[in-house]
Amino acid sequence: MVTSPAEALSTPADGVEVLGSLSPSRAGDFLTCPLLYRFRTIDRLPEPTSPAAVRGTLVHKVLEQLFDLPAAERRPERAELMLGPAWAELLAADPTLEELFDDEADPVAFTKWLGESRRALATYFTLEDPTRLEPAERELYVETVLDSKLLLRGFVDRLDIAPGGQIRVVDYKTGRASGEGYEMKAFFQLKIYALALWRTRDVIPARLQLVYLGSGHVIHYDPTEADLLATERKVNAIWTAIRTAQETGNWQARKSRLCSWCSFQALCPEYGGTTPPLPGG
Repeated sequence: MVTSPAEALSTPADGVEVLGSLSPSRAGDFLTCPLLYRFRTIDRLPEPTSPAAVRGTLVHKVLEQLFDLPAAERRPERAELMLGPAWAELLAADPTLEELFDDEADPVAFTKWLGESRRALATYFTLEDPTRLEPAERELYVETVLDSKLLLRGFVDRLDIAPGGQIRVVDYKTGRASGEGYEMKAFFQLKIYALALWRTRDVIPARLQLVYLGSGHVIHYDPTEADLLATERKVNAIWTAIRTAQETGNWQARKSRLCSWCSFQALCPEYGGTTPPLPGG
């Protein structure tokens, strides 16, 4: 049997031995398409970086850094001025990002892309007033080990804690709100964060909040203990299905509207492609 990085024995920070780990994004991959999960997690196939994904990273960086400023300075014009330095930081970390914009093919591609980033930030200020917020945590790493010895882990965009101790989990989306089905998938990821926070802090988050900067919507959900117990059962079921797929080598492709954004169509049998052998197989 081929051992994937996700299933290899590992030890989290608290020293508890675990059988494997799963993040909300990888759980989402498997629910979307088991073959997509395989390509990303087991094969670790490279994927081209898209301007939309980099825009999301850039806007997230500015929103994270915005709260380093004194409250009175968290204004739209200041956030706009932060775009340039934040982009320079991304380029310093990965100079190949500049190759996303071909000045010869489209001389205004970068200008249009930066304008979209600027509009996303401007939209943020119509949805929240950061001068009145003091997040407890930003880009918070959370992890917990379930009774099944599965390690759940991931990063929370923002964690707000009210004076009374109520917790709000906030996730920024630079795209548009896409309808109830996609919102429930997004909230499933936030429920995993909420489950990890409940297990580690013994407090159920009072609110899960999605902030859509592409369409100017804020959508929230207030989880209950029953919700999070159901989330734990679902996560364990996903993990069982992943282990079964690994043992059998049967990673089914699942065709959906999301296929149009997939980087692996050339390797997908649903599109006439040939799936490569498993690593080490």
